[in-house]
Amino acid sequence: MKILIYGINYAPELTGVGKYTAEMAVLLASRGHDVRVVCAPPYYPEWRVGEGYASWRYQHETRDGVTIWRAPLWVPARPSGLKRMLHLASFAATSLPLLVRHVLWRPHAVMLIAPTLMCAPGGLMLARITRARAWLHIQDYEVDAAFDLGLLKSSFAARMARRVESALLRRFDAVSSITRQMSERATTKGVDASKVVCLPNWVDVSTIFPLTRPSEFRHLLGIRDDQKVVLYSGNMGAKQGIETLADAAVALAARADLTFVFCGSGAAKEGLRERCSGLTNCVFLPLQPLDRLNELLNLADIHVLPQRGDAADLVMPSKLTGMFASGRATVAMARRGTALYEAVAPRGVVVPPDNLKALTAAITALANDTERRAALGKAARAYAERTLSPESTIRTFEERLAMLLRELGGKREKGGTPSFGARPSGAAARRRRKPATAEEAAPD
Repeated sequence: MKILIYGINYAPELTGVGKYTAEMAVLLASRGHDVRVVCAPPYYPEWRVGEGYASWRYQHETRDGVTIWRAPLWVPARPSGLKRMLHLASFAATSLPLLVRHVLWRPHAVMLIAPTLMCAPGGLMLARITRARAWLHIQDYEVDAAFDLGLLKSSFAARMARRVESALLRRFDAVSSITRQMSERATTKGVDASKVVCLPNWVDVSTIFPLTRPSEFRHLLGIRDDQKVVLYSGNMGAKQGIETLADAAVALAARADLTFVFCGSGAAKEGLRERCSGLTNCVFLPLQPLDRLNELLNLADIHVLPQRGDAADLVMPSKLTGMFASGRATVAMARRGTALYEAVAPRGVVVPPDNLKALTAAITALANDTERRAALGKAARAYAERTLSPESTIRTFEERLAMLLRELGGKREKGGTPSFGARPSGAAARRRRKPATAEEAAPD
């Protein structure tokens, strides 16, 4: 099956949407699908194009069995509401020629990753021209987030943006998101319930796992073994509410047995540094490469996932899966009834968003209770092993897409229906159909 994945973020970005999009593409390719990606050069969360890439020209590469085309885009050094919109619009415009290039390739499926929904018209156009199925996967409801977080404030603009959003969502053959609540939210925007699919994010528990020894980061940072580490790792942006964790570090500065480690990058990082200036219990680290992620996550005695109250039901933080897999205790800020609350409450501690007193009390209680930290970490690890498998998510996608293509008739081109699942071998491989077109037969 030929699948075109279309989204602004992709590897080698280490966090957020790009990480999961890349893992999905590689998993699909490993299962025998022909996967191509149209994306931007890596820039997130530093808001700076990565070394070896350019923001002003088109680039082409093959990475982990996936063919990637990168379109230029404008990356603002200091993103604000309007600048973010222009940034997204620049990618939507420059990526159009790459979509046109793939008309002759004739994908079976065009999968758009949101954000950004600005790319929806181009993705839908390609799908309709090639008679492919159009799939929208929502990692973040960007329109709701932009207005609810105050990035854009005009009520007229909000109404217009939500009307356009609803019109675009309804035109996709399938709409998925990463939690039950976020998937159901699509129906409130006009999407027929029969089109809605839940595709949760995942974690590879073979690469993220509890260490039986202290993390190497303790030695590198000079943190004693008897100290408890409170760790935040990930993007430092508007939705994170990370300033509340900085205030907790201030409130607990008198505790000599606590060290707060902030690892990551993003638009709010400098403000966070200023908030923590003068504190001896705070350490800052840059984002770590993937081969150091397990060591980093095992540095924590207590993972903290702060969240702003006005964003708590809009997103499911991607960092949570790794936190669970590391087998360490987790404190999250979430409202009852949200997907984040439901995920953390049975195997962690949940406090109300933006509530400094509750957050400080939760950190203090866990720091004083070694047995409870161990029990919560064990429960989180068991949940990751049982529920957060990447294979189950990819299998759900394959099965639903197969159904959509069967509904289309399976006769879009000579040679019949595309194959699904793992790459066949032996006798099964010899029975595979011949390529239907010269384009399909030609190597990349």
